[in-house]
Amino acid sequence: MTPGDNGASTPEDDDPFGYLYADGQARGAQPPSGGYGYPNAVSRVRTVGERQYGQQPPAPSQQGAYGQPNAYYQAPETLPGGNPTGPRPGPSAPARRGPNTKGLLIGAVAVVAAVVIGIGVAMLNGNSDNGKNSDQAGTAPTQSQSSRPSPSSSASAAGELPKVDGSDKSIQAAGGAAVASDVSGARSADGRYVGGLNQPGASVTWTVGDIPEDGAYTLFVNYSAAGGDQSMSVTVNGKPFGSKLGMRNWRNAADGDFAKGWTKSYVWPDLKKGPNTISISCQPGDKCNVLIDQLWIKKGHVTS
Repeated sequence: MTPGDNGASTPEDDDPFGYLYADGQARGAQPPSGGYGYPNAVSRVRTVGERQYGQQPPAPSQQGAYGQPNAYYQAPETLPGGNPTGPRPGPSAPARRGPNTKGLLIGAVAVVAAVVIGIGVAMLNGNSDNGKNSDQAGTAPTQSQSSRPSPSSSASAAGELPKVDGSDKSIQAAGGAAVASDVSGARSADGRYVGGLNQPGASVTWTVGDIPEDGAYTLFVNYSAAGGDQSMSVTVNGKPFGSKLGMRNWRNAADGDFAKGWTKSYVWPDLKKGPNTISISCQPGDKCNVLIDQLWIKKGHVTS
């Protein structure tokens, strides 16, 4: 008799579950019939460890030699869902974006286009300004009608020829002629003029400022004549001019009505470069019943 086995004795000593073990089966133990005495019970007796719930029956194991790994053993980390045994890699660093070459190219093209447009606009403006300057140079008057000349009798602006009022310091009245302002309508800035010229020897002498070059010029005289036509003598740089200064009564002003008789006349003297002296005087045989309020010079032989 072996330990733990007393042999067959009484039925109650028999292990009712002996059929579940190998040694019980060796002694002929049989499973009970009838499903443990329950009506309609179905006996589904299985050897311990045979039934697996919710799993597929494992493949039969094969015992290898001592010290050899089981051929069916797999490490947990190799199974699906298994945890790795080594250190887990950290999150990968975000990839660095390279330079936005497309944006840089677009920006460079825009800058070049802006520079080209700016150069084109500047060139157009330059051409426009040059055209304006050339037009103005061709149409600008050679003397100013509104500005009063300086006492030096020089031109009031570059390129303009002199113009003076009868009361200017560069005008010298002599022989009984004098500056007055009793008659209205004078074109001078202050309304003053030279009167008293209707007597022999009376004169108006103008020391002209610098003339730009030798050549032909026109001397204009603004005057007033009343009653009949008048004429006076002209001297240029001490030499008599070849003809009289005609001073007709173009306004048909009545005798003594000088306020109505204002008009202009001219002669064509040749002047030299630099200062010149022009004199208008009442000589024997002249008719000098006039008032003079302005004198000015233009280049060339012109009529207005």
